[in-house]
Amino acid sequence: MRRKPGPVDAPGQGWHEPAMTETLEVAACILGAGPVGATLAATLAAAGLPVAVVDSQPLPPMALADFDGRAYAIALTSKRLLEAAGIWGRLPEPPCPICRIRVADGRPGEPASPLSLQFDAAEVGPEPFGFMVEARSLRVALNARLPHLDHLRVFAPATAAVERRGEGATLHLSSGQTIRARLVVGAEGRNSPMRRQAGIRAAVLDYRQIGMVGAFAHARPHGNVALEQFLPNGPFAQLPLNGPGGFGTAELPHASAFVWADRTAIARRMLALPEAGFGRELRRRLGGHLGEIRSIGRRWSYPLSALHVERWTDTRLALIGDAAHGVHPIAGQGLNLGFRDVAALAELVIEAWNGGQDPGAPGLLARYQARRRPDTLLMLSGMHALERLFGNDIAPVRLARRLGIAAVDRIPALKRAFARQAMGLGPGVTGLLAGQGLIPGPAR
Repeated sequence: MRRKPGPVDAPGQGWHEPAMTETLEVAACILGAGPVGATLAATLAAAGLPVAVVDSQPLPPMALADFDGRAYAIALTSKRLLEAAGIWGRLPEPPCPICRIRVADGRPGEPASPLSLQFDAAEVGPEPFGFMVEARSLRVALNARLPHLDHLRVFAPATAAVERRGEGATLHLSSGQTIRARLVVGAEGRNSPMRRQAGIRAAVLDYRQIGMVGAFAHARPHGNVALEQFLPNGPFAQLPLNGPGGFGTAELPHASAFVWADRTAIARRMLALPEAGFGRELRRRLGGHLGEIRSIGRRWSYPLSALHVERWTDTRLALIGDAAHGVHPIAGQGLNLGFRDVAALAELVIEAWNGGQDPGAPGLLARYQARRRPDTLLMLSGMHALERLFGNDIAPVRLARRLGIAAVDRIPALKRAFARQAMGLGPGVTGLLAGQGLIPGPAR
């Protein structure tokens, strides 16, 4: 990386930027500083690669507002990636482990079917299925990590005009700087401008549902158990948050997050309800095992659709995260899929850079797509099949799926396979997702 020497500002306050007339040369320039893009930037820079990240929005400040209701389910393998990138240890609050998962079929206002499926992480190994991390905590950890990476430069807010040719890419930033990169990474989300610029088509399936997310305080402890309740109009998940202490009152000292998918018309009615009415509807879907509840933080909502791109790469370009795929949140795997993109691309780019090879070469990009496409297609089709199987109230189908859930609960080998998949420990998990640390290469 060529730049004028200068001090790095205090963490969270900013980064040294090259002079307007100076060209910054990097191995990779990542467009998008959300959780997936920022994690890729931190991973590459921690391995010693010169990296830039550009985002059209300023990074959220280090001192964020109180809990706003959003939280992420981070699979065990994603946690290992965040550890390798130096992010996990900077979380300001301890994440909440998910030690057990209960899966049941039900209907709003009725007790869940007793024919349920129980997963216990202890039956697989010593580590939990995953962790619940507040969205603000992950952003704070990312912001705390980025300034300490000598090989990383962040430009936010800024936009980039990107020229990609066989020999390399040039980015002209709205702030006046110029960046030359061997690889450009599109991490700007579902409406990725880089995907459109490359002419990469995306197939979208509208589920005609709205996903609602938020959190609630409750009277009884959750015991680190996550609930996946399949309802006729969409799934409802309760996910444990850490506490007591940070949420609720003396009567409601515990807290959980919820992910609730429902038909668009129903969801709009739910979102329009006052707090008390919304809480009653939560309780109808949750059941009474957590006692009295009260919603906390904001309610967030977004339309649900599946997205799959025809290809993941173009000349000097790779797509990651929501720019490359979108799945139904029925199993909470969207962000974890993005982290698997990060691990696959980072490993290939680091290996090429350390070996004196081109990290944006066509062969490398082809290997990246070959690694990620099958896994993503399997997850997309699996989530779609689950949504179709459980998203109806046909009596014979309802009985059959309840019997199927009960049957799986009685087959230990099949249960362990499903449990390992929930942890992200599918076939062929190696490298960063398996807990292998970063090995910085020689200086270049």
